[in-house]
Order: sequence, then C-alpha cells, then structure tokens
Amino acid sequence: MIDSALVDVNWLVEHLQDAELVILDASVPPVVPGFESINSKENFAAIPGARRFDYDKEVCKPNSSLPHMMPSPELFQEKVREIGVNRDSTIVVYDDVGLYASPRAWWMFRAMGHDQVYVLNGGLPAWIAAGLATAASLSSAEAQGDFEAEERINLFCDFNVVLAATDDKASQIIDVRSAGRFNATAPEPRPGVRGGHMPSACNLPFARVLDNGKLRDRAELQQMLQELASPEQKVISSCGSGITACVMTLAAWEAGYRQLSVYDGSWAEWGLPSKLPVVP
Repeated sequence: MIDSALVDVNWLVEHLQDAELVILDASVPPVVPGFESINSKENFAAIPGARRFDYDKEVCKPNSSLPHMMPSPELFQEKVREIGVNRDSTIVVYDDVGLYASPRAWWMFRAMGHDQVYVLNGGLPAWIAAGLATAASLSSAEAQGDFEAEERINLFCDFNVVLAATDDKASQIIDVRSAGRFNATAPEPRPGVRGGHMPSACNLPFARVLDNGKLRDRAELQQMLQELASPEQKVISSCGSGITACVMTLAAWEAGYRQLSVYDGSWAEWGLPSKLPVVP
C-alpha cells in the first residue's frame, strides 16, 4: 500500500511489468512562464508503454466555452475504456514538464471513483534524468478496458460553490495564479477577463510547492498550507483554467488535507464580465 499520491521513477521501474499497471501521458502544453515541455514534434520521448490521456481535447466536456472542463461520467468512462483502463488498473500519470498537467489527470480519476492512481514525481524529465530508456512514440491499448466511473461530485465544483465559500469560515479558497494576477497588477492572458481575485481567497502560487520539477516534501507542504488553512477546512483550489489548481490539490493531499475541491472553471470563468465579485 502506498501512503502517498506520488511514486518516483524507482518505484515505476520496479513495477513496469505489473499486469495491472497503466502508464498515462497527461501532458498539456504549458502556458505559465518558467514552465517548459521537454518534448517537441521533432524530438518526442515517452516512458515505454505509456498511453495518451488527453483531457485537453478528448476527455473533456464537449462544446464548452471553457477549456478542458470535466466531462460526464459516461463520457469519461467511454474514453478511458478506449485506452484500456480497467477497474483494477493501477494508474501512473506523468507529464513532460515535470509536475504541471499530470495532477489534474490524477484528480480526474479520483473524482470518477478510482483510488489506485498516482502521479510520477518529476514526470518525464525525472525519468530521463535517471538515464532510463524512452520510446519514440506512445502506445495503444491492446484491448478495451472495463473501467466503471462512479462520480464523486464534490471533488470538482462550480462557481456557485465557490461563491458560497467566499463567506464561509469552514472553507478556504486558494488561488494559485501569480501574485501579479491575483492582485491585478499584472495583465490576464485571456482577453476580456477581469483582474483580481475572489473575496476571501488567499494566494499561494503553485510554483512555490515545487522544487526543481518535483513536489516539496511533506513537512514543507504542511508548513506552507497551515499558514493558510486548517485540515478541518474545505480547501478549494483555483487557477487560470483548472490545471495548476490540481498541483495545489496534490500538495494539500500530501500534507494530509482531505476536504479538497477544484474549481473547474477557475479564473477563465470567474474573471469573465459578470456579477461574480472580484477584488484587487
């Protein structure tokens, strides 16, 4: 039994031949300054046997005006069965930045009722840095999976839940965007989106919970988070579009927090011109 949502490259090497293991590449092109993919179309590498889990274009709500929103349980189940995921699969997700896009894939599987899912700490860069062999392309499933989605509706939330949390001492919203965007001193990258943050939200830029592409150790994470929220509070993470919020959710999980939710629409939704309150 793993007492963590993380595995390292040594663990993955030891379990590569496990029949239940499914490795998923959940990479999404980074848009945050300072974060870069080590992959390109001309120079692509993958962990051997890894399959593509594309929540940016495939495993997402269709025809949504917001990016990569959570799909219905029915669509999620259909898509992950296509990539050969089973009810008894042990899933390891990674990305090609280090620790950027993979935590959302981890949280998506948990939100659909699957607990045997882990994040590769350091991702593909850590795998390559360890001198391990890579494949030049991703793999396909050998057979259809039998995954069954059982939605846990509180793991992702909408703006109504966040609005209620702005005036609820039992909840704490953590916005993981940069301090400049949080305080409206730096421009928003999306046209027409307001600057600032939700009332009562606190700011902890997600990069602060990372160290050289890996999650900081548990004691450091606990110290950071306890300055903002107690483990008894419900912690709602928000970011620009729901990806890096999950990095904070992973950090909070590792720090022992269990009442966790991700605001799926994040600032891409809240910051739109509307009656939702914004403070600088």
